[in-house]
Amino acid sequence: MIATLFDYGSGNLHSLAKALDRNGVPVRIEADPTRLAAAELLVLPGVGAFGSAAGALAPGRLALRSALDAGLPCIGICLGMQLLFDSSEEGQGEGLGVIAGRVTALNARRVPQIGWNALDDPRDPAFTAAPLATAYFANGFACRPEDLSVVIAWSTHEADRFPAAVKRGRVMGIQFHPEKSSDDGVRFLGACVREVTR
Repeated sequence: MIATLFDYGSGNLHSLAKALDRNGVPVRIEADPTRLAAAELLVLPGVGAFGSAAGALAPGRLALRSALDAGLPCIGICLGMQLLFDSSEEGQGEGLGVIAGRVTALNARRVPQIGWNALDDPRDPAFTAAPLATAYFANGFACRPEDLSVVIAWSTHEADRFPAAVKRGRVMGIQFHPEKSSDDGVRFLGACVREVTR
């Protein structure tokens, strides 16, 4: 299986591609959003702003949403997770709407949150296969799903408890950066790939 990384102009493609390669997952990079629906496994990387990323995704958004609803495996990381939601306070544009909800600013004095943080209540086979107690975050915004049953792990920054990971069918969103979360994070990313593609 080949992982397709969407290049929307500001993602962390190199470190993410390297982490996938360490898990034996070959990678191709695709900048054309109209080709994403044909991927075997889609990875939405996680650096940048919601508005510009949503704009880059817009030409292929409807076809991609249909493909995800039909079972296309997908992992969204940080901003990539936020793109799975309907919209964001951070910028204009529509997300994919695969998970109902909105992205809002972290309710905290120190924003963005940058650094290691604990993961709470991990509830998915990926966490069992590759346990991860702490992970590296770099986010000023957090996803607020309408249905909390999609949340498979939580984290807290100051007084704001927010989803650290979500899952709906074969689509998984990860607010932290597994590719920057040491060897445990890289192993966890491999477990996520196996979980969404099984």
